[in-house]
Amino acid sequence: MNTFLDRLGERILVCDGAMGTALHAAGNSLDQALPALNLTAADLVGAIHDGYIDAGVDIVQTNTFGASRLRLAPSGHGDRVAEINAAGVRIARTAAGRPDREVLVAGSVSPAVTVQQRSTTSAAERTRALREQIAALDGAGVDLLVLETFGFLTELVEAATVAAEHASVPIVAQATFAADGRTLSGHTPREVVDALAGLPIAVLGINCTLGPQGSLEVATELGRHSTLPLSVQPNAGLPRRVSADRLEYEVDPEYFARYADRLVASGTRLIGGCCGTTPLHIGAVVKVVQGRQQRATRPVLDAVRPQAPAAAQPASDWLDGPGPVVGAELQPPAAGGLQAALEAAEAVRDSGARLFSIAPPVPGRGQRSAINQPVEVAAKLQDRLGVPALPGITTWNRTIMALQAHLLGAQARGVSRVVCETGNPPLMGDYPTVDGRWEVDSIGLIELLASLNAGVDHNGLRISSGVTFGIGARVNPGAHDLAAEGDRVRRKIAAGAQFLLTRPVYETAGLERVLAAVDGAVPVLVTVRALRSFDEAEYLRYEVPDVTIPAAVMDRMERAGSSAARVGLEVAAELAAEAGHLVRGVVVAAPGGDPEPLTELIRTLVGITPTR
Repeated sequence: MNTFLDRLGERILVCDGAMGTALHAAGNSLDQALPALNLTAADLVGAIHDGYIDAGVDIVQTNTFGASRLRLAPSGHGDRVAEINAAGVRIARTAAGRPDREVLVAGSVSPAVTVQQRSTTSAAERTRALREQIAALDGAGVDLLVLETFGFLTELVEAATVAAEHASVPIVAQATFAADGRTLSGHTPREVVDALAGLPIAVLGINCTLGPQGSLEVATELGRHSTLPLSVQPNAGLPRRVSADRLEYEVDPEYFARYADRLVASGTRLIGGCCGTTPLHIGAVVKVVQGRQQRATRPVLDAVRPQAPAAAQPASDWLDGPGPVVGAELQPPAAGGLQAALEAAEAVRDSGARLFSIAPPVPGRGQRSAINQPVEVAAKLQDRLGVPALPGITTWNRTIMALQAHLLGAQARGVSRVVCETGNPPLMGDYPTVDGRWEVDSIGLIELLASLNAGVDHNGLRISSGVTFGIGARVNPGAHDLAAEGDRVRRKIAAGAQFLLTRPVYETAGLERVLAAVDGAVPVLVTVRALRSFDEAEYLRYEVPDVTIPAAVMDRMERAGSSAARVGLEVAAELAAEAGHLVRGVVVAAPGGDPEPLTELIRTLVGITPTR
């Protein structure tokens, strides 16, 4: 049998897809020790391997992600490291032993600790745990090791060093990158390449967190700085949380395979899938690879009618006036960028904007409070420009008492209108969003605000100062299940929401269904966001849950070519004009919060001719 490196030198290899989310789909919680299923549910683990092998893969990975002593200890399996890892290899080897072809078995090695354990565990402890697991996998007879889902560069270097010293098989080292093109520890692809230089790594790559499009961007950047063969295992887009303990991915196999083709064309030599991918996705990749097999160009180095609550306050006069209210969505400025953001906002105001929506900051990097930042921006905007500002406030990772304190502080600062959002945690850890913590969701935040408006705090105590919040809530006309979205928005109105602000929409059909569910109970503001490229449109349509972009818009953006940004503005203007006849206001958004397209869109909507 050829070795892994022999085969990689001969042709492009296809690895399997998700194991953890496949076990999750079979009814296992993602927060349990999934490698322990090697001992208690070997048939299930083997069946998942069989599915990928039937799809035509060259490599299957053992169900040993997280099978280190430190990660197994909380579930009581810390003393069974050797047993669990050996069982994982045995199950994979049994599935791989087909009479018609031989499939390689890769030992899956994750970071030695979870994100939560990292701050309380020393490098020496991590190294000991990695050494124990890697020795167990190597001793059980794997063909290669795959170090995967390493978001912290120091841990990837530790693991690669241990593997080089204690394993006799080739090493694939895969880092995990966030949407900003950096690892979770903030390192660029070049810094990853530099940090691993000198270690005997056979293949360098990425996996998890990013979907196909983002993975292609990072892989391209890795390829600029490394001569090593590249491996890429993207997620099936972003997950949707369909219940407290259930995640769902929507990227279809055709889209996944289309980007697999681009990855192979750009030099990827080992390709597979991560969270959310299935044998259908991987089977589509196999077909793509079979059509592209060629010798490596890179060297191989060894819905009930809602009723507004009786206690609700009026939405206030900021929505009064003829015609739809036109506003603009702003992104929170980066550190030190508030003054520049205010100056840009002034130009947007002068173009005709009558309100500003401030999106919550994206979590995942060191920053000020996710509540304080949009509130601060809102207060500054109102003070300087004299127009209403609607900060988005999320409940993720906040106790209700902390939320209450921040809200009362916002009221004292003069910010009296907010948009309530549940929010999502940063994509850290092994499975996106599994580490999210919410004491209350957006409905709980709405109820808190309604209670404060009624003069009662969270504990049921009367508060002395009068509080008059305008309570907004998000609604998503692009939701996959619009009936469920309608039910939820009715609950938000019943809880005390006084106005609704949509997620960005790209067509009016879903908006009309949402408006039917609202049935005039509260005003609705629609957000219209300009697309800047076909790639962005494709990413949103296929990789981001609950975004609906019509085929006609996709076709228009694709045909636009280098003029896609201009066409995206035209599409947004047309949609905003159409939606403006249906709703109380239109909030326009532009890529990256760029003020120039914002002012252009607003002038189009309010009929203001720019001064030459």
